[in-house]
Amino acid sequence: MTKQSITLVSYGNFEKDFLRKIAEDITREFNFPVNIEENHLDLNEFYNPTRRQYNGNKLLNEMESGYSSVSFKTIGLFRVDIFIPILTYIYGQAILNGSTGIASIYRLKNELYGMKQDENLLLERFSKVVIHELGHTLGLIHCHIPTCVMRASTYVEILDQKSKNLCPLCRKELKIY
Repeated sequence: MTKQSITLVSYGNFEKDFLRKIAEDITREFNFPVNIEENHLDLNEFYNPTRRQYNGNKLLNEMESGYSSVSFKTIGLFRVDIFIPILTYIYGQAILNGSTGIASIYRLKNELYGMKQDENLLLERFSKVVIHELGHTLGLIHCHIPTCVMRASTYVEILDQKSKNLCPLCRKELKIY
């Protein structure tokens, strides 16, 4: 596989330093350069008023139609609460072996769970979600190893138990090394 770059597309107000740190984590894990872009999207068409959330499938389709032909791998970064019809909420979603994914910071904030704000923990969690979704775009499925970044995470407590790294088994599955 030839070396290409990964693009993070920021939809919402993310601090540049925050995004730079996520990009560094991605480069460290996958050895790809990372580009960061800002974009704007009217999220009204993705909003479900009954659930008071944003439809992850529709957001992912929007990313796929806008970026699949122009970028090797692209992850859209959002600040809104996202869902898919079969789940109450999701942290992220990606197309297996595809070129795009999405990740949301919304449910990763300590304040949502009645705890003290912690920017370092928020960064750690968001990096894990983005790396996890990139893993799916690179063909990885969920892993059973508790500390592997590819372990499924339905709660932040599970997310907190994982590392930002692929386990040796998942790393071996990648065709990029």
